[in-house]
Amino acid sequence: MSTPVRAAGCVLWRRSPAHGVEFCLVHRPKWSDWSWPKGKLKHGETELAAALREVEEETGRTCRPATRLPRVHYRTHDGRRKTVDYWLAEETGGAFAPSTEIDEIRWLPREAAAEQLTEERDRALLAQAVRELAQGGR
Repeated sequence: MSTPVRAAGCVLWRRSPAHGVEFCLVHRPKWSDWSWPKGKLKHGETELAAALREVEEETGRTCRPATRLPRVHYRTHDGRRKTVDYWLAEETGGAFAPSTEIDEIRWLPREAAAEQLTEERDRALLAQAVRELAQGGR
């Protein structure tokens, strides 16, 4: 059995006068999907360091991590096993610049984010993030 691909990311959120809370989704043109900012760990990098780096690389935003969310396991498009560690993280600043990897981000309230996310596993993370925020997990 091969070693799983290791990755990390964040369910990034911010306060919104119009919606209370908005979540940041990223669009990956290579896969034509909407997901959370995430990416592979670099050699010797911790999961949290990778999550924060990936958020900044993909969204241009800095963030403050809080609650660790459940680890996600799945198979990649080419069949490899992948494990992703996630944190609930509040946006603290920055600005988005499109790239070939991420061409668009959207800040959406919970309901719209749930509809926009491509994968059910990402909707499950959103539900967990909403529960954590309701319990003060900032």
